[in-house]
Amino acid sequence: MPYPSEHSSILHPDFSTSGGDGQQGRAPSVGNLSAEKSHAGYRREDHYDDISTDLIGRNVKRILESVGEDAEREGLLQTPERVAKAYQFLTQGYAQDPRAILTKALFREDYNEMILVKDIDVFSLCEHHMLPFFGKAHVAYIPDGQIVGLSKIPRIVDVFARRLQVQERLTMQIRDAIQDVLNPKGVAVVIEANHMCMVMRGVQKQGSLTSTSSVSGAFMENPATREEFMRMIR
Repeated sequence: MPYPSEHSSILHPDFSTSGGDGQQGRAPSVGNLSAEKSHAGYRREDHYDDISTDLIGRNVKRILESVGEDAEREGLLQTPERVAKAYQFLTQGYAQDPRAILTKALFREDYNEMILVKDIDVFSLCEHHMLPFFGKAHVAYIPDGQIVGLSKIPRIVDVFARRLQVQERLTMQIRDAIQDVLNPKGVAVVIEANHMCMVMRGVQKQGSLTSTSSVSGAFMENPATREEFMRMIR
């Protein structure tokens, strides 16, 4: 099998869904390992890069052995492969282009008030410990002649969240992607998340919540606009 191209990261799965009408949503394919799950009127087919699965899996097996586990016991026999596929899924954002996602659904519109999509689920991996952090994102923008399909906002959140991240950078990347493509009058992003690296280890503070914000344009220049946004997300 050919190796992934220079334009692809080593962890690029292809996740496809097919509904009863036969329509599909598909990311660029980079591998030929697949797992299918079928239900009435619905089929899910996940494709994983076999080179990445093998490479990650072999290293996961070494980790299991290094922490004192028996990697050959029944419960762990398939763990290296499962972990390899899980990491490909959790980092699929490296293979996705936020600009391409946004430009697919741009529409001319004279609406010039705030548009807010709030309570967007966020699941990501801390790049320091590769432990999860998760919570909610709230994203608003003030259009300047064009709007974007509402579903694209959560998709942009996922593109950047499905990478190794820090919450601060994730917040800014979402803001910048929308600002660069739509060129609106302003963008505001707030993320509130729980970090397992602070809950399961380290300081072990179960009740802690981390909030980050990033704004541009009217949200930065006009305190009343920023305050309106903050009221709307509460």
